[in-house]
Amino acid sequence: MNRVRIRLRFRKRDDLRWISHHDLARTFERWLRRAGLPLRLSEGFHPKPKLSFPSALALGIAALDEVMEFELTEAIAADRLRQGLDRTALPGLEVAELQVLGPADGKARIQRVTYELPVPSACSQQLAEQIARLQAPAPYWFRRVGSDQPVDLKAGLDQLEFRDGRLRFRLAADQPRSARVREVLEALGVAGLESEGCCLTRIGVELAAPPHNSNEERRNKTHEKGNADQCLAAGGVPDRDH
Repeated sequence: MNRVRIRLRFRKRDDLRWISHHDLARTFERWLRRAGLPLRLSEGFHPKPKLSFPSALALGIAALDEVMEFELTEAIAADRLRQGLDRTALPGLEVAELQVLGPADGKARIQRVTYELPVPSACSQQLAEQIARLQAPAPYWFRRVGSDQPVDLKAGLDQLEFRDGRLRFRLAADQPRSARVREVLEALGVAGLESEGCCLTRIGVELAAPPHNSNEERRNKTHEKGNADQCLAAGGVPDRDH
C-alpha cells in the first residue's frame, strides 16, 4: 500500500480553543473524512487514520500556526487537498499551509513555540517591572507543583517583550526542564488575565531542522559496508583510511 505523508499547519480559534487535545484529534479525523481523502489506517482490530500531533495544545489556548501530519494511500495534488479541506472546515479551524512530504522528510519535531497575550493598560507598569526582573542575569528559580526539584524559569525562555499592549515570548519545546507557558504568566503576574477574557494564543511553532545529510550518511555507511564485505570475502583487510 502506498504511503503519502502530509504536513499541515493550521489555525484553531474561537470556541475550538476550548476543546481538549483528544477531541481535537477526533475533530480532525472527521474533517479529513468529510474532505473525502484516502486516509491510510493503522493496523489491528480497530484501525484508525494515522494522525500525528507533535505538540499538544493546552485547553483554552488559541493557535495560529499549529502542526499536524497525516497519511494517505495515494498521491493527491496539494492544491486539490487544500480545496477539499477548505470546503469542509469547521468554524474556527482552518488550513494555514499544506506540504506533501518526501521520502527523506522525517517526522515533525517541535523546537520552539511563541505565545502572545493582550494585556490591559492598567497592568502595564507592573508587567514592565516583572519583565525587568526576568531579564536580569541571575536565574529565576521556582518549584513546580508536584515536584521538589527547583526549575529555572528562564531556561528556554527568550524574546520576552511587551509592546503595543501585547506580551510576547518564546519557549524551548525540546528541553525537558524548560518553563511552561502558564508558569511564565504566573511569574509575570498576569496569569489571571485569561479568566478576565484575554485570549492566550500560540502564534508560532518552529520545527527542528532534520539531521544534516542523514540520507547521504546512510548511503556512505552502506557503501563502506559493501566494500568491507567484498574485501573480507577476498581474504583481505578493509582500508579505513580513505
